[in-house]
Amino acid sequence: MFAESGKGANEMSALPNVVLVHGAWADGSSWSAVIERLQADGYNVTAPQFPLTALADDVARLRQVLARQNGPTVVAGHSYGGQIMTALGTDAPNVVGLVYIAAFGLDEGESIGKLLAQASPGPALGHLEVDEQGFAWLPEDDFVNHFAADVDPVRARVMHAVQQPLAWSVLDEVMGVPAWKSHPTWFLVADGDQTIPPDAERQFAARIGATTVEVSTNHVVMVPTPMRWSSSSKPPPRPSRLRIDAHRPVTRSNTHSAPFGLHGGHRRGTVLSFARTHGRCEAGHYWQFHHRPRRSRSWSARTRRR
Repeated sequence: MFAESGKGANEMSALPNVVLVHGAWADGSSWSAVIERLQADGYNVTAPQFPLTALADDVARLRQVLARQNGPTVVAGHSYGGQIMTALGTDAPNVVGLVYIAAFGLDEGESIGKLLAQASPGPALGHLEVDEQGFAWLPEDDFVNHFAADVDPVRARVMHAVQQPLAWSVLDEVMGVPAWKSHPTWFLVADGDQTIPPDAERQFAARIGATTVEVSTNHVVMVPTPMRWSSSSKPPPRPSRLRIDAHRPVTRSNTHSAPFGLHGGHRRGTVLSFARTHGRCEAGHYWQFHHRPRRSRSWSARTRRR
């Protein structure tokens, strides 16, 4: 991909920038563990705060941040953050990949509100409180027990205290031409998600034609999760990995059923691998983009033991 972009040899060997897009009822600090690991590996990482006042406002903030990046940039969006990066459309010249983390992946003409109306939302959204200014808040009980169900309750309550409310009018905003139609994409499905139904995430991923990995976790995938293994517990599962080679075309499959239709096609992308490792004792999950200088430029995103 770097060769296709026409960059010089020095830039080809450089690490890509990473921009992390938070979703509703969260803020940039939700990516803290991810940022720490990426920075330790030498990546330039930005995780800005988004106003969540209107989709246009959020996209404008993302464009502001992308304009500050020098060189190829990977954008990863969580939850409503997927909506923000999707709305970039075809005008994102320095974006070389989109990573959907338990996120919305809408197509042109769709809105989140219409999609949620077609199926019951997850229990995390069962008691939203919309204030007089039209902003939706998650009550503490639903936040701790459903939105961040596998996060330590003490930390989950802190996350609740700093939540960024979402303008409820955002649900009615209609998507234009989606960015995933012109960029390589990857999708992480959270099979225990209580906010966006996992089946909806699978359908988004299949329709997008994204390289997909599914992990056993709840909605806030990027927040470290305490996991306890006793001496009598069965051995932890082996890490799961998923890769795409930069010189092998990625096919958008028409074989998966999705309510909004799938479209065939091919595109090329860099290697992006996901790995999830469960450790004995208390462990946390961390994402890491890993670059290896070889013929096929590569990045990887993985979760690791603390």
